Parts: sequence; structure tokens; C-alpha cells
Amino acid sequence: MTAPTSKDSFGARGTLEVGDTSYEVFRLTGVEGANRLPYSLKILLENLLRTEDGVNITADHVRALASWDPDAEPSVEIQFTPGRVVMQDFTGVPCVVDLATMREAVTQLGGDPDKVNPLAPAELVIDHSVIADIFGRPDAFERNVDLEYERNKERYQFLRWGQSAFDEFKVVPPGTGIVHQVNIEHLARVVMVRNGQAYPDTLVGTDSHTTMVNGLGVLGWGVGGIEAEAAMLGQPVSMLIPRVVGFKLHGELPAGATATDLVLTITEMLRKHGVVGKFVEFYGSGVGAVPLANRATIGNMSPEFGSTAAIFPIDGETIDYLKFTGRSAEQVALVEAYAKEQGLWHDADKEPRYSETLELDLASIVPSIAGPKRPQDRISLSDAKPAFRAALADYVSPGDDDAAKSSVDESSEESFPASDSPAPAASGNGNSGKPYDYHSAAYGAEGRVSKPTTVTLDGNTFELDHGAVAIAAITSCTNTSNPSVMIGAALLARNAVNRGLERKPWVKTTLAPGSKVVMDYYDRAGLTPYLDKLGFNLVGYGCTTCIGNSGPLQDEISAGVQESDLAVVSVLSGNRNFEGRINPDIKMNYLASPPLVVAYALAGSMDIDITTEPLGTGSDGKPVYLDDIWPSPQEIAEVIASALNPDSFTDKYSDVFAGDERWQSLPTPTGNTFEWDPDSTYVRKPPYFDGMQNEPSPVQDIEGARVLALLGDSVTTDHISPAGAIKQDTPAGRYLTEHGVERKDFNSYGSRRGNHEVMIRGTFANIRLRNQLLDSNGQGVQGGYTRDFTKDGEQAFIYDAAQNYAAAGIPLVVLAGKEYGSGSSRDWAAKGTSLLGVKAVIAESFERIHRSNLIGMGVLPLQFPAGETAASLGLDGTETFTITGVTALNDGDTPRTVHVSTDKGVEFDAVVRIDTPGEADYYRNGGIMQYVLRKMVRS
Repeated sequence: MTAPTSKDSFGARGTLEVGDTSYEVFRLTGVEGANRLPYSLKILLENLLRTEDGVNITADHVRALASWDPDAEPSVEIQFTPGRVVMQDFTGVPCVVDLATMREAVTQLGGDPDKVNPLAPAELVIDHSVIADIFGRPDAFERNVDLEYERNKERYQFLRWGQSAFDEFKVVPPGTGIVHQVNIEHLARVVMVRNGQAYPDTLVGTDSHTTMVNGLGVLGWGVGGIEAEAAMLGQPVSMLIPRVVGFKLHGELPAGATATDLVLTITEMLRKHGVVGKFVEFYGSGVGAVPLANRATIGNMSPEFGSTAAIFPIDGETIDYLKFTGRSAEQVALVEAYAKEQGLWHDADKEPRYSETLELDLASIVPSIAGPKRPQDRISLSDAKPAFRAALADYVSPGDDDAAKSSVDESSEESFPASDSPAPAASGNGNSGKPYDYHSAAYGAEGRVSKPTTVTLDGNTFELDHGAVAIAAITSCTNTSNPSVMIGAALLARNAVNRGLERKPWVKTTLAPGSKVVMDYYDRAGLTPYLDKLGFNLVGYGCTTCIGNSGPLQDEISAGVQESDLAVVSVLSGNRNFEGRINPDIKMNYLASPPLVVAYALAGSMDIDITTEPLGTGSDGKPVYLDDIWPSPQEIAEVIASALNPDSFTDKYSDVFAGDERWQSLPTPTGNTFEWDPDSTYVRKPPYFDGMQNEPSPVQDIEGARVLALLGDSVTTDHISPAGAIKQDTPAGRYLTEHGVERKDFNSYGSRRGNHEVMIRGTFANIRLRNQLLDSNGQGVQGGYTRDFTKDGEQAFIYDAAQNYAAAGIPLVVLAGKEYGSGSSRDWAAKGTSLLGVKAVIAESFERIHRSNLIGMGVLPLQFPAGETAASLGLDGTETFTITGVTALNDGDTPRTVHVSTDKGVEFDAVVRIDTPGEADYYRNGGIMQYVLRKMVRS
């Protein structure tokens, strides 16, 4: 890409000498007020200085940012040009599909297809496709990777074509690592060098946890695939200058507290404070005491607390990490020199002005978990048992109360006081043939719902009950990049094995590190055999359980859970625990640090207080408690010092794009346009540009619309666009069956994101979605169903109803509550919504990425008037809607509100959530891809 020619209105262009090399830089000192800005806004300011073209980015934009008022509400739009784009394969495949389709569309509109080419470096890491089918055995990794290639051959061939067809596009093959860990350990530059210019590394990523790189001082965040495509093609990201929340840290973590405990506390604090659409920036004396890996863990969870970014400044810890991970001496020297030259080096004695501030004493952190369905619902570990019991009532059938009562001899109730009644310790011996009994009559006496179900597996007979830990998974980018918690988990495993403990036989245990470096330091430290002994064998280098690729439970366990409708749980070291996400058999999901994942695998139940009750019985016949096997901070530090070194990173990333023999032997299509296979069920040409003209049609008001779904609060993109398993008796399952795909080869929704036919059938198909249109009591029928008013309001699959509405020419709307679209940055949540025929979503509030993605797909996001809800307005979803005032967009302006009326007399003015002029342009064009394509043809 040719370096942009800046107008340099402020005379900021200069040179920076580092060693023997001279770099062109744009000095922030050239702009009055720059020194007072928070760290993150300084990065944006440099971006504007370097890309100032006098049209999209002007001197006025630079002045507006330099004179930022921390107390003002965001109102000034700027154009941010990210330095690079990073993708994972679930969201990356549709990006490449769309680029391939755009090449054909450009040709049809009379343009040059070679213009459809990334103008910024784009790197895709294949990390979302491996499924933990095989576990607890030495060959689990190899067998899972073999299955991965069998299932995804078409997708991988397509990505290999993309790597050769598009310039500036690179692919990290399967079996290498998780995108965000690979990003911080290898891909991140911190300071980029391109065409002689040095400038801050900035990026957008097609995964919400792109913010993990914020821990390195790199500004970037997750966007939908459609925004990422535009960024790759040189289109700036339109944004309002944000409010910046300063988060002051001081003190140090106490012994026994982990980075996971810290980040769960921060998530709880910031979600409660409210940071949606804001930058969060960490500062203060405690920053220096936060290791880089912990900073990355905190940055990773930015989507969970709702901020756009959660960034740490560059300091000595950053430099040490870059050296440690094998970056070149020249690169490390440049980062330090550039940061100090530009005022981007952290100075604990200087505090910028922030819009809002919070403060945390690291010494106050206590061991914690979060659940059972949201990452912000932190629970102190000591409160985990009563919190589980309190939540259980929401997940069990009413008849289970009788089972609880019948399991107790009423005459013995006084023998079990309501408090301090420990559960009998579950045996540590998995081969006794005797039932494990962890539910205990005591639980019934305490009013705890119980439904003991006898299961026999591999010669062991045991009882499953509500709260049984069915999955214990060390997984996801958040924690597997952090050596302190990963070493802690392995040392706890070693100590448990040495005391004679085993995992409970009903627990599916998996280990999915974020990079090969993890297994390298496990092997160097001699800790791998202990994890293997407890069933935590390597299952793959990928996200696995955190994104729903947990694989099936053992048949016997699954049958017992389903037959008794048990509320069993997963415990995972991930960042997402939304309903229906982890496994279709599991109702309750808890986030925990890797050491606690191991501990719960030993305990076998969430209905045990692992801080006071034994995890099991040791080989000496004595109970073993968590404190007995918890490793000390000193021991963890010693292992890290002895087992980790830069050679590990240099070796594992030396040829990271080459791949193994499986990857290299894949037959690869050639040519600058892709030859679509009409029989493919993985990669199909989408319809976004069908019939597209050089000029967009005028925007229309929405008339006679029906409600496709009436939804409550906290509907996530998981609810809208599931990435998990495809059930056979659903529209997506029917489609695959009709196309000759056997059930065993269905794979997951995420793996089939390159096929719009599968994805629109999966939109709103999550098994935990509650569409209140089907239930007058507000609970809603669970699953992807609605009422089809072309069929007298009868219940139907959402996809089937949408097809009937489309055939009748009836537009659709969705009504929702607060935080609509929270969670992963899934562009298919918006793409599927659009392709189903939804023209507007009316919600109480939106999460940032999904709101933006809806606009990017031509769907109008509207908000109920302040203080109003669907219920308060008397809407039940049976109405017909008309939305007027939308046509004002044709005049080049964005109306503040539009008028909504129904055939039942309800009227209100909805707030238009098109927040920037750039977003208005996208909407007028029918979406961001159409806007970029037309712009490309005109140029």
C-alpha cells in the first residue's frame, strides 16, 4: 500500500533516528493540546495527522480531537484508519467470500476487479474450527485435527485460494494457536513501519476479543466482518470521538488471587459503571505491577464490560515482553524510542484528564467465578455454592421440588442444620464400582432441588444430579495466554495427582492452549504428565469450549442429563458463558481461572463449597482440600522463570504461515476470481449484490411490517446467530440433509458461515432464545420459533415464517429490550437479520458492534423513547407497524426520531440510532459493502 500523503497542516512531519535507521514520523508536539490527551486519544490524533487528506480527514478534525473536552458527550465524527486487520476463520471466511463476490460485482458494474484487494495488511488465524470431540487420551490432539480437516476441507481450500489471490492477505493454518494469543505473541508490531513511516500499530479485528492486544499498548477493537472488509479496502472506520474512562490501579494482587479473579472484578465494576461506547484506559502506580500477560487478560474482556477498548500504555513491562517473545532488537528499540518521542510512554506521576474515573486496589481481589450465564455476574468463590443454589430454580422443572423432598427422611431433618452442612466428600477413586453420592439428603433438607440419576460409564456407576460439572475446560484466549494461571493449573494438577486425587468420571476435561508455546513450557517444566493424568490432555490449539466447540458429552452422560432434564454445569477458563453457548446438554456455565477449572474437575459439582469442603479423598484415606494443593505465587514464578524463554517463541513462530503437511497438501484453486462450486454446502456466493445498480435507490419508509420476534433484555449475538451445533430437526438441519449431508458431518454453524443458506436458517435459532410473541406470560417459548401471521398466527420456525412473509411482500421488525446484540462481534447476526427480511430493530438499547453491523446490512436500529419499553407501550407483537420519517435520510440528513404507529393505536417517536454521517451513507446505500463497491467503481 502506498503511504498516504498527508496535507500536514500542522507541520508535524519529521524524522526519528533509531540506531542506523531514519523513520518519517508525525510528531504530536506539533498540535496544541496533544500533551493533555489520554494515551488512547494520542494514538487517534497521530492517525489523523498522518492521514489528513483535506476531505475525509481535515485540520478541523485534528483540532477537535486535540481540544477534546472530557466532560462532553461524543458529538464529533472522525475517520480512523486502522493500520491492519486481524481475523479468525469463523468471521474471516465470510469476509473472503464477500471479497470474492465483490470482484465479480465490480466487473458487472464496469470496474476493475483487481481493485478489490486488501490495502492494509490482513492476517487470518484459523482457530475456531477445531472441536473437542476426543478428550482424555494421548492422541486427542491428532484425532481432533484430523476430524477438523475432514469437516473443513472446502473452507480451508477456499482460504488457501484467498491467500494466493489477494495481496496483503496471510493465513495462519489450523493447529497453531488462538488468534488473540498469536496476535500478542507474534503479529502485533506495537509500532508499525511501512514505506519509511513509523506509526502506532492500530487494528480492527473480526472478533470482539481483538481488544486483548490493548494490553500491549496497541489500540484496536472488534468490528463486524463487514466493517473489517471495508477497512481492508481502505475505507476508514467512522466513529465519534469517545469519552475515556480512567481506571486507576494501585497495590499488588494478594497470594491466592489470579489474573482471572482480577479481570472478573474489573468486568463487574465496569459493567455496573457503564462503559458502552467508551474507551477505558488504565493508569496509576499499580500499572507497573501488572504483568503484560495480566494486562492482556484484562484487555481481552473489554467486550464483557462493554467498552470499545481497554488499553494499557507502553512502559518497561511492554518492552520486556517484546524481548521475551522474540521480537527483533531493532523492533524493540523502535518501540521504546517512538513511545518516548511521542509522549506515549507511561508516566505514573502524570495523570491525564478523563471523562470519568474508577479506582481499584489490587490487594482487594479475592478468588472468584462468574455465572451461570453472564460474564459480569461475578461470585466470590466462597459464595459459589449458595449462589448456585439460588440460581438453580431458574433451570429446573417444577416437578424436581418433589424429588428433592422425597429424597429426605423427614424424621432426620434435624440432623442436618440449614447451615454449615458439608456434602459428603466424593471418592477420589474412579474404579470402585460404587455410586458417588455428592447430592446428599442434606440438600433436600435445605430446600435444594435434587434429582439424582444413576449412570454407568466405563464400568463406573455414579449418580448425576443438578450441578454436576459435566465439562471442565481450560480454553480460550483470555487465560491460556497467561503463563501465571496456566502454570498454576498445572502445578495444582501435579499436587492433586501426588495426593491421589482423580477427576470425577462424569467430567469431560479438555486443554486447548492459545499457542504451541504453552505446551512447550509445560513440557520443559515436566508438568504435562500431571495434566494428562487428570484427563486434561491437549485437544487442540483453538477456542473450543468457549465458542461452543466443546464436542458432545459421553453418550451415557448426555442420556442421563436429557432423560432427567438435569441442570448440569460447565466450568471453563473462557470469557463467554451465555445460555446455549457451551453445549446443548448444559444449562449453567461458569467462568473460572485455569486452576479452579482443575479444582472443579476434581470436585465434580458446583454444589460443593471448594473453599471449605474436600475436593476428594487422597490415597492416604484423608480428605484433600483446595488449600492443600494450591500452588504458591513463588512456586509459580520459579517455574515461569525456568521453563519460559525467548527461544520458545522464536521457534514456534519461525514459519507460522507455512502450516503442517495437512495444510500444505491441500489442493488449492487458482485465479483472481473464485470458481464457485454449486454443490458446496460450505462456501456459496451470497446475494448481497444481486441486481445492484451504480446508484442507490431512495430510502423508503417501512409500511405494514409484522413482528418476527419480541425479545427481552440481554439478547446476545449468540441468541441471534448461534455458532454451535446444528440440530437435525431445524431448518438448517433440513437444508443440509436435503443436500446429502449426513448428520455426523453437519459440523457447526460457525464453520458454515461461508454459506448464507445455512446461516439465515440458523438466525434466531438458538435453543435458549425466548420469543415472547409465543407466550403471554413473558417467559417465551424457547428456541427459534415465532407466530406466522400469514398462517393465522400459528407457531412456526422463524426462518419458515420469514419466507412466508417475504413471499407475501410483508416487511419485518424485531422488538427487544436492553443491551440488544451484546456478545461476540458476529456479522452474521446482522447479515442473517437482513436476509430474513427484517427492516428495523426497535430496542431499549444496543451494544455498539451489533448496532453498527445492522446499519452495515441496511437494517434500521431504533430505540424506544427514554423510559419506555414494548411492555409499557402495550405492544405484544401481534401488531402491524408503520415507520415514517425514514425518507428524510434522502435529503442528506439523519432524522433524530422517526414516527412509529400500529394498527392497534399505539404511537411513539423512536430514536434513530444512526450515530454518524458515515453510517447514514452506509444505510442510504443499502449497506457498507454496497457503499464501498460503488465508491470503488466511481474511482
